[in-house]
Amino acid sequence: MPSPADPILFQAGPFVVRWYGLLIVAGALAAAYIASIEARRKKEDPDHAWNVLIWCLILGIIGARLYHVLSSPAGGSRGFSYYFIEQPFTTITLFGVAIPFPTALMIWQGGIGIYGALLGGILAVFIYTRRHHLNFWRWLDNIAPGMLLAQAIGRWGNFFNQELYGPPTDLPWGITITNANQRIPPYNDLTAYPLETTTFHPVFLYESLWNLIGFGLLMWIARKYAHKLLDGDLLSLYLIWYSTGRILIEFLRPDAWTIGAVPTAQIVGAVLILMGLGLMIYRRRNPALATNPFTHPTPQPKRRRPARP
Repeated sequence: MPSPADPILFQAGPFVVRWYGLLIVAGALAAAYIASIEARRKKEDPDHAWNVLIWCLILGIIGARLYHVLSSPAGGSRGFSYYFIEQPFTTITLFGVAIPFPTALMIWQGGIGIYGALLGGILAVFIYTRRHHLNFWRWLDNIAPGMLLAQAIGRWGNFFNQELYGPPTDLPWGITITNANQRIPPYNDLTAYPLETTTFHPVFLYESLWNLIGFGLLMWIARKYAHKLLDGDLLSLYLIWYSTGRILIEFLRPDAWTIGAVPTAQIVGAVLILMGLGLMIYRRRNPALATNPFTHPTPQPKRRRPARP
């Protein structure tokens, strides 16, 4: 599987359309469309799916970027040290004037982190549903399958950027990383690992396929077991499914951000799996918490027996 030579789809003067950005937007639109289908199936207003999309994009991108700039990837050139110590500012030209600009805010350079996007997206859904008096858990369920589809689509941006790859492999679907700047140690030794002939595990492909399978599985479960599911169960299944795949995939990432010797994404994934399982168990014991996840339901006054004449 060869890699494309250019991550830019189209450029006209200063206007640039990158494959990565296009695929992120396409994934977000696909997620909103699936959410609208799920909302209509549950007799909810599907327009809310498109309205909440704006909130999710804004807070999701902010969360994703924060996760990335605060990370410390192994062997990577972009992380906390780069953005805040080595290169905190860079120069950009705006209307012919060169001005200093914080490197951490240059989202078109560097990357984003999906766990940060997930946290930002959930916060966006909470704010939106609270303002519009909607069921928070139900709308997370409406969005959950589409999130996996969006991630499956968005991961192909890594293909065009020549990133998110694993160790060398002779498998027929191995990917070539011909951009020397995208080679991470020790694979930046071009004598030992020639640019045109060395192929690597396409980790982005593995995650994309895992997410695509998860999307189909959640859509099937949502219909097959609709009478048994509580609001919030699909979100729990999303957390369990995605995090399990991410834990397995991290074993193939030589550039993983680690805490000690353990990839941070595996630690976060394990926490999310426990959260998913815990939510399913706790909310089955407390089904009245379906509307607001942070408050207990208002106790109903006890009925008094009428006084005897």
